[in-house]
Amino acid sequence: MRYHERAPFVPIAGRPKLTWPNKARLAVWVVPNIEYWHEDSLHGATIATPAREVPDVPNYSWREYGARVGIWRMMRILRDLDIKGTVALNSDVCAHYPQVVEACAELGWEFMGHGLTNSASMNGLPEHEERAVIPDVLETIARKTGTRPIGWLGQGLAETEHTIDILAENGVQYVGDWVSDEQPHPLKTTHRSDAFFEIVAMPYTLEINDIGVFMRRGFSGPDYDRMIRDQFDVLYEEAAETGKVMCVALHPYITGVPFRAKYLESALTYMREKKRVWFATGSEILAAYKAQR
Repeated sequence: MRYHERAPFVPIAGRPKLTWPNKARLAVWVVPNIEYWHEDSLHGATIATPAREVPDVPNYSWREYGARVGIWRMMRILRDLDIKGTVALNSDVCAHYPQVVEACAELGWEFMGHGLTNSASMNGLPEHEERAVIPDVLETIARKTGTRPIGWLGQGLAETEHTIDILAENGVQYVGDWVSDEQPHPLKTTHRSDAFFEIVAMPYTLEINDIGVFMRRGFSGPDYDRMIRDQFDVLYEEAAETGKVMCVALHPYITGVPFRAKYLESALTYMREKKRVWFATGSEILAAYKAQR
């Protein structure tokens, strides 16, 4: 099924008004990406010149900083502000960093599938392999956390032409790979388990994703604080007409670093002080959206 067959074009100006619980204007969706990279792989985000062959100690250890230190700082910030994260979780994290998964679960955070590891992409994966990987990821997270994820974010937002169908077949109800909107919207699938709709695109972000902001475009912490506030201010005003979603996409080895974390905390505090803002998990946003369709 082609892209535009899955996501029929419906401009936001022509849609019925969307509302959120307790008369909130804007839903804020905070998504920490908690990931694992194989030691024998050269894939993954880098801060130092990549090694020509493994081991790539500087980049591997920089990324592992997120699990050792960064996510704990991020947990403290979100806990103090009473914000629940929706974790995009590589299922390999369950084996390699189990204390992190347990701590997130204790905070009541939601988990969505994020592939096995960020050392491998879904894109280009043969269909028979993808049909094995997706349920394995969901079942591994379910065994560790007690809850089977209903959300999914591909590593690097990558998909194959079959991903959406396989996700729907395995009970996934929303996906963050499609960054084309500021409201949830349905995606068509070949799976027909639900006559209402199959799977929903949840508005994730690339524009204010910390990888793009800091590592690819070189902005500073104060720049990031201003970007988050500006994004929020515009969406908050527009959401007086119809409800919208603002995603804050985070990586603990980037925004969990002290000189950036202080600006994340500043921006979230600014949003937390506004009235009629709903800090929600992916499944909470999905439930509110489905109730209106």
